[in-house]
Amino acid sequence: MTIAPDISTHEMQQLQQGQWFHSLPAYVQQQLLSHARIKHLTAQQYLFYRNDAFDGLYCVLEGALRINSHNEQGKEALLAVIEPCNWFGEIALIDGLPRTHDAVAEKPSKLLWISPAALEQMLQDNPLCWRYMAQLSTQKIRFTFASLEENALFPAFKRLVSRLILIAEGYGELSQNSRRVLNLPQEQLASMLAISRQTTNQILKQLEMQQLIRVDYREVEILDLAGLKQLSQKI
Repeated sequence: MTIAPDISTHEMQQLQQGQWFHSLPAYVQQQLLSHARIKHLTAQQYLFYRNDAFDGLYCVLEGALRINSHNEQGKEALLAVIEPCNWFGEIALIDGLPRTHDAVAEKPSKLLWISPAALEQMLQDNPLCWRYMAQLSTQKIRFTFASLEENALFPAFKRLVSRLILIAEGYGELSQNSRRVLNLPQEQLASMLAISRQTTNQILKQLEMQQLIRVDYREVEILDLAGLKQLSQKI
């Protein structure tokens, strides 16, 4: 298989763990990788801003990116923190409209990038690939609907537990393994769920006392994912 330069064997294995990429026919995987280039971001560097024009499709290989937006007063609304093997940026490809949110590196990050020209050529040559792009987008739609339902119906405790599970499983993208250590400061988790940092801290302490997680500086370690899932179903 032809692959982009600077992709290690470990990174290729990570790509194959991603549910969307793993489900693609081999020839589509090969086309994506043959057109791919590498982009590096420093911590807090913006990849793109809300309302920017479409500039390609991305996948996180190393590091993490925040997907967020800001109001006129500068307050941040955090939608997600995406980590390795997550693909993103397809919404603006499908509807031809500007970017819906900002994307900024949480820490030094390495991305796989497929340019608009390369995507256009691939889609012209293989119109069926539009279906795969739509499937990638519907993952985000399902996540959004689930989040809206949780915010409307569930208490803060259940929402937080559910979000930890969702992030550990790569927002549904990890097909084989879950993520053990989440690069997730408490203030970011609170922002995602629209709850106070104090409430977030209290819930995390309860989960830590039950030996389901371990809280460290700017990260949460999942000690018992199965236990978190069982707890979520009981709440």
